[in-house]
Amino acid sequence: MRQVGAHVRTARRVQEDAFAWLSAHREGFALGADALAPDGTVNGSWKPLGELALVCTSVSRCTPPSDPLHAPVRDLLDYAWRQTGQGELLARLQRLEPFATYPLEVYAAFASAGLRHAEYEAAAATVARSRGWRLAEQDPTRRLGVLAAERRIGVLRPEDVPGSLGRTWLGGLPEPWTFERFSGYALTHVVFHLTDWGRDPAGLPAELRTYLADWLPAWLDTCLEAGMWDLSCELLAVAANLPQPLDPVSAGDAWDRIAAARHATGALREERPPGPASATATEYEPDFAHCYHSTLMAAFAAALTAAQHRADDGTTGPYDGLEGALR
Repeated sequence: MRQVGAHVRTARRVQEDAFAWLSAHREGFALGADALAPDGTVNGSWKPLGELALVCTSVSRCTPPSDPLHAPVRDLLDYAWRQTGQGELLARLQRLEPFATYPLEVYAAFASAGLRHAEYEAAAATVARSRGWRLAEQDPTRRLGVLAAERRIGVLRPEDVPGSLGRTWLGGLPEPWTFERFSGYALTHVVFHLTDWGRDPAGLPAELRTYLADWLPAWLDTCLEAGMWDLSCELLAVAANLPQPLDPVSAGDAWDRIAAARHATGALREERPPGPASATATEYEPDFAHCYHSTLMAAFAAALTAAQHRADDGTTGPYDGLEGALR
């Protein structure tokens, strides 16, 4: 077996430190008293909790019980599930907002880890059969996410996924120079929805794999140069879903930059702060709202990077042959 690449070892350190920070700050993901309020702030409550569940579910699939990371990852996932009252709050939310998609998307993250609530699923399936649900007008990338969430709970609609894909920025194979922040986040989420957040890289069509292999390295370098750490980590996760890994030099440079941008606690800012203070930005721990997502994405990208290395190396088991080398 080949020696573990330096970038894989760096990614592992980033992942370990990220989960240490996430575990220490897990109360930041707690649902507040307004979680069911009509005027509640979804982006500050359900969205972070759902993202925590998604990442922990995906990473736990890459870490066997023997890996030291498995326990803290599973503990965070169980914590997130308890925040929902083992799904009861999601069932209540579904009754309050039956045509909102975000409860389904949050619930689907738990369902893919085997954490289920029968009452919620029955109610969601009933609403999903309605014309009002199926005819809801949505951004094409969001539509792919909703379709993926439905599949996770066993709701199958006769909608053409390739047709929805063709209406996304990435699915249209646009001119590569039209890449910018908005399209960057859109393309990463298209990949995540098609691959079930790294579980099934083969879910990415061949023409998209070829297109991304050609242009993703340049986009990643641009985002890293601009200090867009959150989007850079998402692009690294996309790269880890491609058949051919990034070349070792590009991968090493990317992970070195991500590692250098972190705070000593393991937190990663979404972006490099503007102005002269950016030179010492890593001295000051960022507030939760501006680092939780990028820290999650760093952990997620690191897990997929290691999984890609194992697949490329022909090893079996999430960390077979790597645990000793990574420590």
